[in-house]
Amino acid sequence: MAHKNHPPAVRKTLKQLNGWRITAWLFWKLPMAFFLGVRVKSCTPDRADVTLPFWWMSQNPFRSIYFAAQCSAAELSTGVLATLAIAEHGNISMLVSRLEVEYTKKATSRTTFTCEDGQLIFEAVQKAIDTGEGQTITITSTGRLASGEVVSLNKFTWSFRVRGPR
Repeated sequence: MAHKNHPPAVRKTLKQLNGWRITAWLFWKLPMAFFLGVRVKSCTPDRADVTLPFWWMSQNPFRSIYFAAQCSAAELSTGVLATLAIAEHGNISMLVSRLEVEYTKKATSRTTFTCEDGQLIFEAVQKAIDTGEGQTITITSTGRLASGEVVSLNKFTWSFRVRGPR
């Protein structure tokens, strides 16, 4: 999806997600992710890359990245895409309703979590708007070391619902 084809609210949110504001937002709204060192590396309407460093704050006693730190970064890679999808629709609620993770290798260095399901998220949000019924979608975030080795597959089920008038 080209940026210019999206409504102004999506373009504005995308600009914020790729700037210093997302780091400030993490500090304010998700302080644990901020202190773990989770950062949005890049974000487009189709794809989000979120990094997690390997350091004393994120590691477990077995000298790998703690599973909860990995889940935090993986969720953010899906959540920023969901945030983009609802940007122009202020009356949409979003919630993670299920998480399934498969760990394939120890994460022993900086890990990047990538979600490439932006189009599916936009479609689910639009379907919720069109039908007025809640929609659920399962999307994947893949954690990879710098070498490209996959360390985890994270499947998040997101629910989107149009909120009633308040």
